[in-house]
Amino acid sequence: MACSGSGPSEKAQSPGAIVRQGGFTRAPFGQVDGKPIYLYTLTNANGMEVRAMSLGATIVSLRTRDRAGVSDDVVLGFDAIEGYLADEPYFGAIVGRYGNRIAKGRFTLDGKTYRLATNNGPNHLHGGVKGFDKVVWDAAPFDRDGQSGVVFTHTSPDGDEGYPGTLSVTVTYTLTPANELLVDYEATTDKATPVNLTQHSYFNLAGAGSGDILGHQLTIDADRYTPVDATLIPTGALAPVDGTPFDFRRPAAIGARIDADDPQIHNGSGYDHNWVLTAPPAGVPALRHSARVEDPKSGRTLDVSTTEPGVQFYTGNFLDGTLTGKSGHVYKRRAGLCLETQHFPDSPNQPNFPSTILHPGERYQSKTVFAFGVTK
Repeated sequence: MACSGSGPSEKAQSPGAIVRQGGFTRAPFGQVDGKPIYLYTLTNANGMEVRAMSLGATIVSLRTRDRAGVSDDVVLGFDAIEGYLADEPYFGAIVGRYGNRIAKGRFTLDGKTYRLATNNGPNHLHGGVKGFDKVVWDAAPFDRDGQSGVVFTHTSPDGDEGYPGTLSVTVTYTLTPANELLVDYEATTDKATPVNLTQHSYFNLAGAGSGDILGHQLTIDADRYTPVDATLIPTGALAPVDGTPFDFRRPAAIGARIDADDPQIHNGSGYDHNWVLTAPPAGVPALRHSARVEDPKSGRTLDVSTTEPGVQFYTGNFLDGTLTGKSGHVYKRRAGLCLETQHFPDSPNQPNFPSTILHPGERYQSKTVFAFGVTK
């Protein structure tokens, strides 16, 4: 993917060199399987900073200001590459080929049954044992028109983790002067295959490591969600949120109903569900607002817009205090929240859900915008 004003790709430069150009910096960040890993730092004139590395196209840190002008990192992660090589919960990564779960690690496509790894109880999760979060992506940073960014590319071979087809994927991160992080996804294939890419950052707007996110106020633009069974696979129903702990059509504290005596809350150990986003009216651009988070203490806000039909809201229920992250912070239960814009979980096995099958000659395209701000 060519970019006007792009810097040279990592392949064209000395592995140990630190490269600075306009609004980006590239620096070494370790090695994986003998391959160098690079950390790309994007900045804008407002002091916002995003750091992303080539392992997993992972957002390592994201610094933005609070209402007092104090900058802090608002995503969970690790200071060094070693933390990301362990069995960790996808902090900041691009997940695929299929973000979220596929029941029993299998699906049937064009009369053939494909078997995938069952790496989450009886189910397949986030692309398998070595999904897109664990591969080294090629990268090309750019700086143009007041925007800095990095284009990550990866080719997943036919049969990778059990999926059919050679899949060519491009993910572009762009930091804008308006404190927006744009995430653009594209993919093509030479065989029909399921594709469901998403960004898996854990946000804590009070600052990563500052405690839990239960006091954050959340709004989700959805009047339905997809209930799940005890293994977190959708039942196939599109259930109304009205009168349930899943109603975030008006701002509500995340912690207000997170431990409600509700079967769905029990299944997720809190929130770990897909919301069915309200479809835009005819003639309205497909990119539309889907969720808003506000931290009353710091004043930081996050607005999420997407072209996707769903968003998985996850409240870090399985963080258990065994991971020590950046600056020595121990990540305890509910230390961060995820808003994973996506198609619905288990769609290859759910004929009433929007299709996730990409065919040869088609182009997978998706866009999500994370817009950061402050309240007075």
